[in-house]
Amino acid sequence: MRIRIVDAFTDRPFAGNPAGVLLLDSFPDDDWLQKVALEVNHAETAFAHRLPEGGEANWALRWFTPATEVAMCGHATLATAHVLHTTGAHQGPVRFATRSGVLIATPEQDGSITLDFPTAPLTPVDVPDGVDEALGAAPRAAFDTGPNVGDLLLELADEKTVHALSPDHKALAAYSSRGIIATARAEDPALGYDYVSRCFFPNVGIDEDPVTGSAHTALAPHWSERLGRPALTGLQASPRSGRVRTELRGDRTLLSGRAVTVIEGELLV
Repeated sequence: MRIRIVDAFTDRPFAGNPAGVLLLDSFPDDDWLQKVALEVNHAETAFAHRLPEGGEANWALRWFTPATEVAMCGHATLATAHVLHTTGAHQGPVRFATRSGVLIATPEQDGSITLDFPTAPLTPVDVPDGVDEALGAAPRAAFDTGPNVGDLLLELADEKTVHALSPDHKALAAYSSRGIIATARAEDPALGYDYVSRCFFPNVGIDEDPVTGSAHTALAPHWSERLGRPALTGLQASPRSGRVRTELRGDRTLLSGRAVTVIEGELLV
């Protein structure tokens, strides 16, 4: 079977967030899926197979990190939609049946793909004791992001603080089911983004995720409320970096970006 590595939320290779993508006839057992994800060793590997016509979705989709299956992944969904459209396996909007419900990916005329995801329900919480030491900065506010995302969102003082973070990843694991989203308002919106973030996910085997679509379902409502606009652009300031256009539509969030296939090969097992 063909296996592809796709850089998502970028328009150039070796940036954004890489994901493995495999199109299957059906899902093999979970142990095989997990072993392939560990072999690929990217933040997520996406496995998809076509569904019978007439249902609520066209394709079934699952995501695995090298350590575990996850409930929702934006960049690997974008990567899968990119593969379906560039190979001709699917035309037009694709509806994915996932653990987070039906997720829609729509190709745009400019070459980008827009994902329709559930908006994360943000709940203000007290800043946990010790998280400032683990993160390396003192948060201004903290929010639970709900079960689909599973992170603790921490707003920091400014963009420079986000860029300078060098956290204790092991210590961060104690504060949420997946990890930490650290964010701040952009210092200069003229640079083309409205807010900045970094994501640390030690509980699923990812010290720092390059660009995280699912995190932006929480970042979008957070910053749309503060900035007074539904449509924003977020910069995820990892070493690979990437930008996600977000548009808040009530209980749904649109995430838009591009993707580039960088490797295509054959899986022999």
